[in-house]
Amino acid sequence: MPIQIGGMVPLTTIDYPDHLSCVLFCQGCAWRCHYCHNPELIAPVGSTPVAWDEVLAFLHKRQGLLQAVVFSGGEATLQPGLPDAMQQIRELGFKVGLHTAGIKPTALAKVLPLCDWIGFDVKAARGQVDGITQIIGSDAANWHSLQLLLASGVAYECRTTVHWNLLQPDDLHLLARQLQEQGVQRFVVQQARDGHTLTPNLGPQTQPAGLPELWHELGSMFEHFMLRS
Repeated sequence: MPIQIGGMVPLTTIDYPDHLSCVLFCQGCAWRCHYCHNPELIAPVGSTPVAWDEVLAFLHKRQGLLQAVVFSGGEATLQPGLPDAMQQIRELGFKVGLHTAGIKPTALAKVLPLCDWIGFDVKAARGQVDGITQIIGSDAANWHSLQLLLASGVAYECRTTVHWNLLQPDDLHLLARQLQEQGVQRFVVQQARDGHTLTPNLGPQTQPAGLPELWHELGSMFEHFMLRS
């Protein structure tokens, strides 16, 4: 079954920890996060698709040079052909990474055994996710998928994108407490980019007061905590 690729980064050092990797941006997403900076990947069909055969031909030439292939999005788990694609990548000798928000828990469960590492997007604290994604029911899906990930034993990091016009420090602190209660050990916070976003009128961000103290406290709550620009 084919997989829809909307773009590719042939070499990166930041999308799979401590690995040289290639990133494949899968086309299509069911959520509408206000701060999304890849809105061109939301539609199920993109304007500049990359054929799967082209991807495989590229990776054949990079065997022994690249260490991993990361499926990102959009939302990669919405691709029916993702399990087969991941298996082909593994057969070429690459590790498999996945960036996901767990939009469809049943689909995530199918590919967990094929993943070596997952970057999991926790959109917000329980009860607040729908406000970020603009989709009713996304809260339950996001947090159910997190539970599936943690139970799987697959290496991971949880990360949350913060736009200060959507979330406040108290919201982030609540989220951190909920993640800690779930047993999360690796948590990354990254600030949303201003400018090219799905919702154009978010406005510029003003950092709230008290952030150094918040970062210090979050750093004490997790085995690994990082701020990522």
